[in-house]
Amino acid sequence: MKDFKAGRVRLLSGPLKKRFDLNKQYIMSLTHENLLRNFYLESGLWSYSGNGGTTSATTTSLDGPEQWHWGWESPTCELRGHIMGHWLSAAAHVYVQTDDPLVKAKADYIVSELARCQEANGGEWLAAFPETYMYRIAKGKFVWAPHYTIHKLLMGLYEMYVIAGNELALRVMSGIASWFHRWTVSFTQEQMDDLLDLETGGILETWADLYGVTQDPKHLELIRKYDRRRFFDALLEGQDVLTNKHANTQIPEILGAARVYEVTGEERYREIVEAFWKCAVTDRGYVATGAGDNGELWMPTGDMSARLGVGQEHCCNYNMMRLAHTLLRWTGEASYADYWERRFYNGVLAHQHGETGMISYFLGIGAGSHKHWGSPTQHFWCCHGTLMQANASYETSAFMQEEGSIAICQWLPSELDSEMEGSPIRLRIEQEGQYGLYPLNNWSVEGMHMITKVHVPPIPVHRPDRFIYNLTLSIQQAKMFTLKLRLPWWLSNNPVITVNDGELVQKIGEKSCFVKLTREWKDGDTVRVELPKSLVAESLPGESGTYAFLDGPILLAGLTGDDRMLIGDPQQPGSMLVPDRERNHSWWNPGYFRTKGIDNGFRFVPLYEITDEKYAVYFSIQPQYQAT
Repeated sequence: MKDFKAGRVRLLSGPLKKRFDLNKQYIMSLTHENLLRNFYLESGLWSYSGNGGTTSATTTSLDGPEQWHWGWESPTCELRGHIMGHWLSAAAHVYVQTDDPLVKAKADYIVSELARCQEANGGEWLAAFPETYMYRIAKGKFVWAPHYTIHKLLMGLYEMYVIAGNELALRVMSGIASWFHRWTVSFTQEQMDDLLDLETGGILETWADLYGVTQDPKHLELIRKYDRRRFFDALLEGQDVLTNKHANTQIPEILGAARVYEVTGEERYREIVEAFWKCAVTDRGYVATGAGDNGELWMPTGDMSARLGVGQEHCCNYNMMRLAHTLLRWTGEASYADYWERRFYNGVLAHQHGETGMISYFLGIGAGSHKHWGSPTQHFWCCHGTLMQANASYETSAFMQEEGSIAICQWLPSELDSEMEGSPIRLRIEQEGQYGLYPLNNWSVEGMHMITKVHVPPIPVHRPDRFIYNLTLSIQQAKMFTLKLRLPWWLSNNPVITVNDGELVQKIGEKSCFVKLTREWKDGDTVRVELPKSLVAESLPGESGTYAFLDGPILLAGLTGDDRMLIGDPQQPGSMLVPDRERNHSWWNPGYFRTKGIDNGFRFVPLYEITDEKYAVYFSIQPQYQAT
């Protein structure tokens, strides 16, 4: 499969677009002065001395410390500058989604100022910290992840080039690469191996990105230098080099190997990626969110019950989604799209505060879990950055293309605007929010019509048991091609697929696959897709009597701070949970349940709706035996 060009897919109005807009507002609220401040400082273009030693001047000003970025972006933090790269990546995606000239102007200005900083540094080096950090780590002294920080900057510059069309960003990126080529050229293999045992982030990926554009032999040499053989070779040998290791380090390195495979075609790198996925996901398993990590470390294979601590980390969630999307592109296997979907609903959406747009670094799932939210300018954790990226770009996974076909990989309300054999084509995915379920739905004009008009078909008496999508095709000329629809892992029964309100596609008895609709498609053709779901209980790896509940793809959180036991049959979750508050005014509430049959019952809501409440995701279930 192949991705469509950036900007070809856009979100439609609705709950996800509101989340996107919330993220855009936050991105644009960060001033260029603060984003650039540490780069100016290191290049000698700015300094601050408070009141300059006088006794009459005030220390408070519009440019004083109380206005600056703090936390991991403070001038005293060794990781300073990482947010710049995240911001550039997010801004590039936001721009192609919205065509907002203010976003483009701000991002272009920032790139031009980074180029000015680079020139002041001598034309190559560019970072928010001094070159001495690199010389210190080369001598074996500890510095907090300078490679990681440089990678974020390089990724942001690359995406400003390939997505937003900023040519200067590529030149700045090439200058940084020249510095690293000179710096590493004399290192032995053992010296490089020792350097790569520090957290290098995805810098291998950005060298591959750059080589894919320039084909410069020096950039290929950087790829060779940054091949982490100690890690990669162990994976190829089938060793578990993940358990209790830093997932935040390893996942970006694998994304680097994946990109090297794509730009060089060398099979070793694909084998590394496949070995990693087998070790990290297939063999290891995961908790109900899709995570195999807790507190940034990989949990033991198949035995995670003793690791329900602070929970999964957002950067791991985001980067595993990127890797799943890459493997989907390589293989066309729906299981990778299923994994992406699980981590989208129960990761990306659950880590973001639905009202403020802020990030929860970790996402706990044990008893008494609580989301701890970052602030707009006082924390700037790594997850602050991937929050901006994730919520600026998830529409890119909705559609993919193959020769003679268009695939719907994620059921996100969105619109594809592309071409088929030179003819313009537009395909819309609209989600039905009254006759079907619509996650995150809220007040809408459509909902108001449904509760006021009596001459329209009535909505279901109770909460629907399915998701419903309406596809509409606009095309200038009739074309023969295949429309591939993903049937997700959570299907509870056969999907119902109708073409043009009449032709019923034969029943499909499978899930986690693509169904193919091949025909001559005409302008105005429609496809209606109904995907039935049910409430299911999913066991915790390593503890068979402990379960989480999912309503289709939506993971539920129990509103309790205590470790509670439920009584019933996990194969029949309805023996323990019943629908609760199923409708609010003019919309349905998917994932709302309450317990039954126990004292001091409590409610369940989707994990992505939790803000400040204490909650739990996993519960022990005691079977209920009837007296004979």
